[in-house]
Amino acid sequence: MTVLDETDSPGSSDTPGLTGDEPTDARGRVAELHAIRELALRGPSEKATEAQHAKGKLTSRERIELLLDAGSFQEVEQLRRHRATGFGLETKKPYTDGVVTGWGTVEGRTVFVYAHDFRIFGGALGEAHATKIHKIMDMAIAAGAPLVSLNDGAGARIQEGVSALAGYGGIFQRNTRASGVIPQISVMLGPCAGGAAYSPALTDFVFMVRETSQMFITGPDVVKAVTGEEITQNGLGGADVHAETSGVAHFAYDDEETCIAEVRYLLSLLPQNNRETPPQVTSEDPADRRSDVLLDLVPADGNRPYDMTKVIEELVDDGDYLEVHERWARNIICALARLDGQVVGIVANQPQSLAGVLDIEASEKAARFVQMCDAFNIPIVTLLDVPGFLPGVDQEHGGIIRHGAKLLYAYCNATVPRISLILRKAYGGAYIVMDSQSIGADLTYAWPTNEIAVMGAEGAANVIFRRQIAGAADPEAMRSRMVKEYKSELMHPYYAAERGLVDDVIDPVQTREILVRSLAMLRNKHADLPSRKHGNPPQ
Repeated sequence: MTVLDETDSPGSSDTPGLTGDEPTDARGRVAELHAIRELALRGPSEKATEAQHAKGKLTSRERIELLLDAGSFQEVEQLRRHRATGFGLETKKPYTDGVVTGWGTVEGRTVFVYAHDFRIFGGALGEAHATKIHKIMDMAIAAGAPLVSLNDGAGARIQEGVSALAGYGGIFQRNTRASGVIPQISVMLGPCAGGAAYSPALTDFVFMVRETSQMFITGPDVVKAVTGEEITQNGLGGADVHAETSGVAHFAYDDEETCIAEVRYLLSLLPQNNRETPPQVTSEDPADRRSDVLLDLVPADGNRPYDMTKVIEELVDDGDYLEVHERWARNIICALARLDGQVVGIVANQPQSLAGVLDIEASEKAARFVQMCDAFNIPIVTLLDVPGFLPGVDQEHGGIIRHGAKLLYAYCNATVPRISLILRKAYGGAYIVMDSQSIGADLTYAWPTNEIAVMGAEGAANVIFRRQIAGAADPEAMRSRMVKEYKSELMHPYYAAERGLVDDVIDPVQTREILVRSLAMLRNKHADLPSRKHGNPPQ
């Protein structure tokens, strides 16, 4: 929260036409308008702009210029000023009231935006400031277009008291109403503390910039006072913390230019709203391209790790994809990519991290991604190589049951086209949860290296043949024989296909072509959910 900015914001006396020399004709009035607009566009002072740049930060208008197509921005309520009094506010009434709002285009498609201006009252939210944001959010919902917030504010404007807090309530309510209706993207470009942090948490994607952006509910001073712990702002709520540890941030970048460029890229992969599909492009990558490299990329030995991102690169158009939450819960991959020009969401186990098991964080990460894809009509391709759920006291006490159920619920509730591909291991409950045919996958394929079973052969043999192994003259030889027998009877590559649990066992080199054909067939899929107000998903 902030009391007053340290810059020289223009007051009411700076307004042309308010000094008693009002123009008397239309040309004079137009000249007056242009003078006022110039004042609003210029901002509070050159000193304030220099201070912003000295922190490695751009101004609100510079950020908007990077985000939107050149010349497309149409500002709304540029001349809005607060009407608060007391604590010196009546002498400080800058235009915009510290937030720039409006709409423009990104690659020709409409996008609404609001950007805090830290040079004015530290970007703090007051009544007029909040009303402007409410209006642009309402416009975005009504128009059915994405909303991007460029956040750089010091919280609620203390001088305006509870009116400022109520302004946040209006933002939260609209974030919730827009959820699953239009894409909402929060770009953190400065501090975001206290209740203000809940708005980004309600949106679909959160971007952060290292060193200059932070998010926390209680700052370092409060933490020290209450717990005695000493920590910096970045250590408590910086970009790397939220991208790697908390999972609050989906993306983190070193500078604002790169960050905003990636926001534009993400928008190119999303539809305008939940009634549309993502934009399709013409791909120069052949739909029937063979992927012979896959035969060597994925080892047949289920105990050998490999990098699943290499598989994704080989399958998608031009090897290009955008990974979401890349540095959090690395044992599962969530990415947006294109197959023959059509946007798809990819969920894949990562054998290089924890052998690709599902744990609490991986379940939460994938569940939210599946829900996002389903909300915005993005087909889901699931690549399985999962040995099960991570065992352990911490996982059980941490609620792996309810967290794993979130992923199960998300898949079961999704009505978009869903295709799953089993590369190697698919064991136990994790196999069921990862979009198996039994929970509604439209098509399920497997490679000849697949192993679908309740558990691994070694564990299964120890349970099923426990007495035979214990009573054998050579227990190890008996165990080895029983493992081999179990594999040949219940874990051969065609066991699931013979029982209709897999639609086909395919040649890995044809995977891309088969996925493209399957997605084309499912493009007009229609599925209805039962009539209800909403479900009650596990929390």
